[in-house]
Amino acid sequence: MTPAPAAAADIDWEALRAVAREAMSHAYAPYSGYPVGVAALVDDGRTVSGCNVENASYGLGLCAECGLVSELQRTGGGRLTHFTCVDGTGAVLVPCGRCRQLLYEFGGPGLLLETPAGVLPLSAMLPQAFGPEHLTP
Repeated sequence: MTPAPAAAADIDWEALRAVAREAMSHAYAPYSGYPVGVAALVDDGRTVSGCNVENASYGLGLCAECGLVSELQRTGGGRLTHFTCVDGTGAVLVPCGRCRQLLYEFGGPGLLLETPAGVLPLSAMLPQAFGPEHLTP
């Protein structure tokens, strides 16, 4: 049985941001010049991360959250419990709407996101989200 996720106050958010900053240092952002890194804790204790990877055909670029979810699945799956996102200076960002939807799929409404306004559940950042439960007959 997987232990319950830790409360926001019990998480070392600075350490999680450090992982996101390290991931950001590997971003491929020659077109926008806007590197992004993300990191998240998984319900089994792992930490996963990702960075954005741009493409000359702009619409084909991959956001950092896509890389993080790919890493989550590659290393065994599970549920995301705590998430942070940083820009090229290490400042905390909030994920765009598309990425919030992606995070909902793999973390659900209780996923805790570090934001410039403090730690918030994904349900506050993506109210009334559409998810896998809507596709179950």
